[in-house]
Amino acid sequence: MQSGRFKGAQRSIAAVAVTGAVVAALAGCAQSGGGGGDGGSATSGTVDWWGWTPEQAVAEEYIAAFNEEYPDITINFRQLTIDGYEAAIRPALASNTGPDVFDIAPGAQFVQFGVYGTDLTEKVSDALGDDWEDQLAPIGVAGLTDEDGALRGIPVGSTFAGPVWINQEIFDELGLQPPTTVDEWVSVCETLTAAGVGCFVQGASQVAFDQDTIQAIADTINPGLFTKATRGEAEWTDPDLVKAFATWQRLFDDGIMQKGALGVQQYPDANNAFMSQEYAMVMMGTWYMQFTRPNNMSIAIEAAGVGDAAPFTMTPIPFPAADAEGTPGAMFGDANYGLVVNTKSDVRSAAETFAVWLGTSDEGQQIVANALNDIPSLTSVQPDWDSIELVDPDVQRPKLEELYERAATVSDNRLLPNSELADAIGIAATTLAAGDVTPEEAVKTLQVSAEAAGVVFE
Repeated sequence: MQSGRFKGAQRSIAAVAVTGAVVAALAGCAQSGGGGGDGGSATSGTVDWWGWTPEQAVAEEYIAAFNEEYPDITINFRQLTIDGYEAAIRPALASNTGPDVFDIAPGAQFVQFGVYGTDLTEKVSDALGDDWEDQLAPIGVAGLTDEDGALRGIPVGSTFAGPVWINQEIFDELGLQPPTTVDEWVSVCETLTAAGVGCFVQGASQVAFDQDTIQAIADTINPGLFTKATRGEAEWTDPDLVKAFATWQRLFDDGIMQKGALGVQQYPDANNAFMSQEYAMVMMGTWYMQFTRPNNMSIAIEAAGVGDAAPFTMTPIPFPAADAEGTPGAMFGDANYGLVVNTKSDVRSAAETFAVWLGTSDEGQQIVANALNDIPSLTSVQPDWDSIELVDPDVQRPKLEELYERAATVSDNRLLPNSELADAIGIAATTLAAGDVTPEEAVKTLQVSAEAAGVVFE
């Protein structure tokens, strides 16, 4: 992902994936988002969609379902790398050759790029009625509404971090139970290592994922304290946060985190290592549910460089508690992404049709739910579990349903609107992991950095 700025962009395996009728080269094909005009037809046209998510196979499902209702609107999806997204979208939006519709994450990225989007409030109200805000997940709407109350992006669905995913087949083969505490985690890692299997893999060079892990640890110690600190409602030097950062350091010192983690990226490195079954555990969020579907997992395994792409059974577990007195399994999240319609687009009306359909219609949101990439924004829609093919439904379905239920209770965000604070958390994480500072030193520096970044503490 990016340096803490859009943790919603954590879902890409392929460097670039393009779907639709026209294949667009990364080196800059002509886009239809030219000069604005009257916006064109709402039922026909060619719409170019840029994003880091969803995966190619999932995007194809969305587009195919949309075309059943709107056959005269062609959607060309261009998937960009996570780390390269902002660099690609910035000049494209500043010019007249950018996409017609594009992904945006809440937080700092929304602040930066939301200004390029049309106000979609009226379109959503037309689709859902005056009570539209009661029908969409509040956590999604809030993150994509600007300070003037304009809805600049339509949330497609939400994602939540906190869970750890395990290779259930490896655990079963070795007779292992998922760890519920860090002490148990150390023991599990020892057993896995003795069996020649890597324990846990994380791309610690992508500091946004480090923030995920530290927030998860902190929430097992004192739920919600990490979020309070990001808002200035608690200081980073709070003893419970010192303990959280010390536990983060312990993951490295006690052999839970793999050697060389600071030189590894979550995508593609850690993801590929888990998908190739080199490691038995990885920390990913609810977006990883999509790989419980056999076809999606096969594609991911092939992308990891494995010739025989036989899917395996993976399941989510609550994040282990820092100690026996802790509470495992806290979650935190936001809208995964919103669809923003470029104000300069010549096919603005068709782009609005697609964004509104995917984010608000029963049909579009059901496809989103069944893809298991996002938890749909339309709160009335749930996955049709009976129609969703899973690698091992008897094992996975109860775990996924439980994950859904837990996500429905989440109120804490994971995306930070203050990118300087996110960077400071990343520095604290990496310096601790490298053993360059103590936890006490790290949080003192973080407190100073937070104040310098403009966080006002009560």
